[in-house]
Amino acid sequence: MDIVDTKVEVQYENGGIRMEKIPNAVYTKEFREEAVRMVLGHNLSAYEVAQNLSIPKPTITCWVREAKKGRLSLVGNTKKALSEAEIELAKVKRELAQVKMKRDFLRKAAAYFAKEP
Repeated sequence: MDIVDTKVEVQYENGGIRMEKIPNAVYTKEFREEAVRMVLGHNLSAYEVAQNLSIPKPTITCWVREAKKGRLSLVGNTKKALSEAEIELAKVKRELAQVKMKRDFLRKAAAYFAKEP
């Protein structure tokens, strides 16, 4: 699952969560497919996936809608080719997003089990 950002210039508040805005982002086919799998297969909301991957919620909802129609592979076909540095950056960002998701899950699980009955 790879994402490539052309510039990271602005940060904004989204429901109290600080996210980086990625203007003119280029998302690979694998990244889009994995994001859709997270929504459909892991029963996460589009909002949760958007927060975890730092991408706009409408982007994910569009991908899910197109995937349900069987047209996800057609989304984003007009984008430029990726350089080696962009691919490596995308892999690192993907790994970071996955580690953050696991960390958050473990925190919630630890808090749940730490409660006294």
